[in-house]
Amino acid sequence: MKTHSFKTEIWLPRPIVDVFPFFADARNLQEITPPWLRFSVLTPGEIPMRVGALIDYKLRVHGASLGWRSEITVWEPPRRFVDEQRRGPYRLWVHEHSFVERNGGTLVTDDVRYAVPGGALVNKLFVARDVERIFEFRKTRLEELFPPK
Repeated sequence: MKTHSFKTEIWLPRPIVDVFPFFADARNLQEITPPWLRFSVLTPGEIPMRVGALIDYKLRVHGASLGWRSEITVWEPPRRFVDEQRRGPYRLWVHEHSFVERNGGTLVTDDVRYAVPGGALVNKLFVARDVERIFEFRKTRLEELFPPK
């Protein structure tokens, strides 16, 4: 299976104790996902984050409504966690979120490894650009949510 990688970083001018709890709440993903994806969390109630936690979502991609289930496979607060797609549009989706205190703020790194049905051509024509746009939106939104104090 051919895999692809995507990595991005953003420095937020807030301490890790302010930043990590936002990411630790699965419902906040709606806040940093572009509106054109019509993303929503389906899992009812509070979602206790831990290894083995399952989170169900729905979203629209290129007009198609998709279900997605993620499992938390690594949980090391406040330094990192990993979610892996268990059901959804990708053949593989492993997303590591890491947090490092730096220069009075927090460096947030997203490192994604993924594989798509249709392989490299589908990735080149559609998926890679979509992933870039989603994370560009995420950066802009995080800057709005975590301005300097």
